[in-house]
Amino acid sequence: MDDGAVKCVMVISGSLPVGLAVNAAGVLAATLGRRVEALVGPDVVDGSGERHAGLVRIPIPVLKADEEAIKSVRVRAAALEDLLVVDVTETAQSSRTYEEYEDRMASTRGDGLGYLGVALYGEKRAVNKLTGSLPLLR
Repeated sequence: MDDGAVKCVMVISGSLPVGLAVNAAGVLAATLGRRVEALVGPDVVDGSGERHAGLVRIPIPVLKADEEAIKSVRVRAAALEDLLVVDVTETAQSSRTYEEYEDRMASTRGDGLGYLGVALYGEKRAVNKLTGSLPLLR
């Protein structure tokens, strides 16, 4: 897909305190950067010759929704084949280690998860259909 045909958004719970909202967005961003190779551009060099790490090539709007709406977006998006869906749950944010997260996720059914954020990457129309009515997180 060319950059004009794809879109990436994050939807974060509007009820989270600022620090936890930023943490959720950071976790989603790190995973997106790892999973979508073309998302991050190459390093750049400034006019003084100093190198700067590459940044994302496309905008990533950060939207706001309540946890039920985030769950709905996540469930509907997961049913579509060509969308990458990355989520962060209450379980993830409250786990002290990755091993604890793995264990807690293994013992929790999907319908029992509380979603704090979701990121979508894929075909622009599909992403817009799922998130187009959501406001920006401010």
